[in-house]
Amino acid sequence: MGIKFAFTGGREGHIRVLLTAVGVGLGVALLLLTTAIPNALSVRHARDDARMDYTYGPNRAKAANTLVISDADTTYHGKDIRGRLVEPEGPRAPLAPGLSAYPAPGEMVVSPALKDLLGSGDGRLLRERLPYRITGTIGESGLIGSRELAYYAGATDLTPRIGGSRTARITRFGRLIASSNTMDPVLILLVLVVFVVLLAPVAVFIATAVRFGGERRDRRLAALRLVGSDTRMTRRIAAGEALAGSLVGLVFGTVFFLVGRQLAGSVEIMDVSVFPSYLNPSPALAALVAVAVPAAAVLVTLFALRRVVIEPLGVVRTTRPTRRRLWWRLLLPLGGLACLAPMIGQGRTNGDFNAYLVIGGVLLLLVGVTTLLPWVVEAVVARLGRGGLAWQLAVRRLQLSSGSAARMVNGIAVAVAGAVAMQMLFAGVAGDYTKSTGRDTNRAQMQVNLSRGLDFVPSAGKFAATQGVRKATALGTTELGDQDWQHGPSTTALVTVGTCDSLREVARLTSCTDGDVFVAEGGDNDADMAKLVRPGRTLQVDTSNGRGYGTKIPWTVPGHLKQATAITGPNGTKDSSVLLTPAAVPERMSRQLNGAVYLSVDASVPDAAEHVRNTAAAIDPLADTIVWSATEQSAKFTSIRTGVSVGAVCVLMLIGASLLVSQLEQLRERRKLLSALVAVGTRRRTLSLSVLWQTAIPIALGLLLASAVGLTLGAVLLKMAGATIGVDWPSVLSMTGAGAGVVLAVTLLSLPPLLRLMRPDGLRTE
Repeated sequence: MGIKFAFTGGREGHIRVLLTAVGVGLGVALLLLTTAIPNALSVRHARDDARMDYTYGPNRAKAANTLVISDADTTYHGKDIRGRLVEPEGPRAPLAPGLSAYPAPGEMVVSPALKDLLGSGDGRLLRERLPYRITGTIGESGLIGSRELAYYAGATDLTPRIGGSRTARITRFGRLIASSNTMDPVLILLVLVVFVVLLAPVAVFIATAVRFGGERRDRRLAALRLVGSDTRMTRRIAAGEALAGSLVGLVFGTVFFLVGRQLAGSVEIMDVSVFPSYLNPSPALAALVAVAVPAAAVLVTLFALRRVVIEPLGVVRTTRPTRRRLWWRLLLPLGGLACLAPMIGQGRTNGDFNAYLVIGGVLLLLVGVTTLLPWVVEAVVARLGRGGLAWQLAVRRLQLSSGSAARMVNGIAVAVAGAVAMQMLFAGVAGDYTKSTGRDTNRAQMQVNLSRGLDFVPSAGKFAATQGVRKATALGTTELGDQDWQHGPSTTALVTVGTCDSLREVARLTSCTDGDVFVAEGGDNDADMAKLVRPGRTLQVDTSNGRGYGTKIPWTVPGHLKQATAITGPNGTKDSSVLLTPAAVPERMSRQLNGAVYLSVDASVPDAAEHVRNTAAAIDPLADTIVWSATEQSAKFTSIRTGVSVGAVCVLMLIGASLLVSQLEQLRERRKLLSALVAVGTRRRTLSLSVLWQTAIPIALGLLLASAVGLTLGAVLLKMAGATIGVDWPSVLSMTGAGAGVVLAVTLLSLPPLLRLMRPDGLRTE
């Protein structure tokens, strides 16, 4: 009967089912998206592994099944571009995933997103850096995301570059070594907390959506009591209505998910994109959602009716409700703290955190917000004093139905509480995953590493002439050993090559002319310098490039050594080394030098970094351009933080949509009241302000409670991780501000329907 009433209740019944279905559907769509995320990550990792082309490994001879490949990655306007130069050496050369054939020299195949960028006005500078003709696009199997920027360009004469860190001869694509997925316990704790914090608001939204139209439903149930239905039967009918709305919501959610799945291919969030085919929910998890949502709808409805006495002549809830009790509402957050308390101080040195206790404790604390908020709203609005007419209308409405107001705010309060705790935890442990690079960003802001053996000295002048560059310092480095590098030297010394001006960036020189040789002492590594570098001694130049093989290149220490004092160089290190000016470098040694150019850049020049990258690509297509920063973060920590940001954006979108549906439902419930007030002369401005106050007061109380619970949870999590408790106030304020901003946007969007409801014809009864 309840299911039948839901679909045959006329226009009102249809609207009620539609609102419930939309609210539940939005939650179901996000739950399905969540169940699809593990598969999406797995596919991304699998495709990334399948196209791996490691530039280290065994030294191979040219054959019919070999490919010479070079890493030519670059960055454009903050977006990474994956680039590869390829030179197949035989008909059976391994083909990269996503390609049907390799491009000829001077040509390239690109990802669809890169093709669009190069064809747009924003890609002008990038076209100068990639002077290849586009002959095709990379297939989906060769990309990890729909918006990834990538290309393969045909090249020649890559063989002499083999041996460096960016060029290799390979016979297959794919990961050589199984990747390690181990994470330290604190990172696992972060993942668990993120999982709970992002999903808890979704569950709250679904629970709120199935109670749409609750007051009208209860009045209909009173009519059923009048014709002979008993209390238990009435509640089962109400559960049937809720079940019908949730089942339609499952259908809506599936449709929303499929539509969002198709749109996902054209969206990029925090530099992360996916193909629609990635988003395939796990069948087991999807089945769990299909069962859990209707079951939750029935349970929530029965729970909501526990305090409602439905009699044949009306619903007793319309009288003054009894005061809510506080003691049992405190049990949930206290239970959550009890779950987390045994792990306080555990840190990363005492094994993994108990996943069940972490999930249970965080969930109980967040759900505690939903139980405490109705009590807080009721207690506060009961004591609110007099004010203007709009204020009085709003306060009286809240005093009569504080539970409905609190339900509307519950979801956003849970989301903000979880976000505040997450931000505190991330800020507290970020220092453990952030290390100083040691680079002096006041001396240089960019570094360009050139290919081994490239004549780097002239490149300094080309960079100095580049738009936006103030100063360019070119230095080359290698090492000397007391034995050949095949057997492994027992003592080594650093060699630095550069012009006199460049060498003064790493050492204090008395006088310098081209052809001079110095020994700079006083660095952090000069324990063996005096013993190793003696006039007349023959040393061996490093030709191994870290591979343990290479030719022998002897170098005899000249007798006219000059003394110098090491100072901190542009890269942040203070090294004792042998300093050579260009004229003092033998030709065979010059081919073993790793050149680097340190650049001071004028940040006020538009696209200065892009001009530098273009110059680097013109000098050396395999140049590695690095923008300096004072610190760098762990890749795993950064990826988790990025995942949180992507999830937070999705949850905020759900918050806004669900809150708007809830607001429209409440306005629909009050249509006759609003029409009656307008009919007796109440100004529309007054009613609009009263609706704003009815939203603002619960939201303010909800955000205050959420901040308090979030700060408490964040402090406990920091103690569990062994970190110092500290409040990241900018993050706390930004999260509460984001929550308030969502509510403000929803209120503004609900004003047009409100104005339409303020018409006297709303009093008409059919």
